[in-house]
Amino acid sequence: MKCPSAIAGTVAREMVAFEGGSGRVPTYLAHPATDEPRPAVVVIHEIFGLVDHTKDVADRFAREGYVAMAPNLFGSPELAAVLTPPKIQKAMQFMTKLPRRDPVLAEQELAKLPEAERGEIAPTVWNLIRDLPRDRLARDLVAAVDFLRTQPFVVQDRIGCVGFCFGGAMALRLACDADIAACVVFYGENPSAIDKVKDIRAAVLGLYGVEDTRINAGLGDLTKAMAEHKKDFEMRIYPGAGHAFFNDTNVKAYREGPARDAWDRVLRFFHRTLMS
Repeated sequence: MKCPSAIAGTVAREMVAFEGGSGRVPTYLAHPATDEPRPAVVVIHEIFGLVDHTKDVADRFAREGYVAMAPNLFGSPELAAVLTPPKIQKAMQFMTKLPRRDPVLAEQELAKLPEAERGEIAPTVWNLIRDLPRDRLARDLVAAVDFLRTQPFVVQDRIGCVGFCFGGAMALRLACDADIAACVVFYGENPSAIDKVKDIRAAVLGLYGVEDTRINAGLGDLTKAMAEHKKDFEMRIYPGAGHAFFNDTNVKAYREGPARDAWDRVLRFFHRTLMS
């Protein structure tokens, strides 16, 4: 297989769709303009959905020689109506009032809002706290891998994933559910049942910020499970960085130094696991 620099150049971009647990899943696809089959990466978005930043990350991978596929997991009609970036932003601002993501506390705080405001944000809040169909979305991601394996421009046994925030948790879930070669987790939650780690066949790279205390609270359990089940696992925790430190469109969270180092680590990790 040629090295990425040998095929770097023009990137083909298009919106496609595949059949998943949610029906037709709209997807951003970016890949090198070459006839040679390439390794592929499923890029899993943050809680804000398939925004321009996610597409930019997919483009970066395509320029490095990978087929990059970014599904819109919130593209089904019922989720698209309530999980728009503005509604998610308002819901997350509301949730800062909660000491923890507890449905009883959420109900109490929602009841204090004016009726119109409550009606606007309540469906989004409930999706973020309890109603998001994660099992169905996990099936969508498995279907995304199956879709990639049918494409003539993809090397079938060289498929990995990378996810951010909500997408980081879903990336780990995908590694538990599908036979993929590599998984990168940016500040994502552990599998809900940590023993699911035993099902991972992929090499895993975890990237976290020291100041992301909620996510980091589970890293001891994750490290222990990876060791107990003898998984290929490496982890980096960045001082001075918090949640979403890689997102260069998030002015408050972005940290250039950690983000640059993390990108370099991801490329070296995927070169080892997908290119070699």
